[in-house]
Amino acid sequence: MTTTDLTALDGLDLLRWVQRTANDDVPSIRRLIGMNFDEVEHGRVVMSLSTRPDFANPLGTVHGGIAATLLDSAMGCAVHSTLPAGVSYTTLELKVNYIRAARLDGQRLIATGTVVHAGRRTATAEGQVHDTNGKLIAHATTTCLVLPADD
Repeated sequence: MTTTDLTALDGLDLLRWVQRTANDDVPSIRRLIGMNFDEVEHGRVVMSLSTRPDFANPLGTVHGGIAATLLDSAMGCAVHSTLPAGVSYTTLELKVNYIRAARLDGQRLIATGTVVHAGRRTATAEGQVHDTNGKLIAHATTTCLVLPADD
């Protein structure tokens, strides 16, 4: 599929294409921190990554920005999954609550983003990050600005 073909895909189909054909040669935040698309549904996206020493904060645990990035990605992609072809979005607001520290030893962090409201101009979503034992690491909400094709 060519880049031109991708513009004809709605948000859900585009995300499913990315999930199937993720190309590590293309620079992206997904590639940088090793995020995977585990599940892609209309209004719901699950993404995950494995922690590593490069994610350390000065205290020796995973920096909160990693969880925030994972949440922003999962919630934003959940919003994207509801959009028609040619329509995009941008994050207007992100609110993250940190519950517990994550380890740096390859621990799997799993983020689920779910759309709460998908309107013509704004969308909201909520998300949670859990470790592989099901413990809550962080939770968040977002507001996204929906950008029509003609903007």
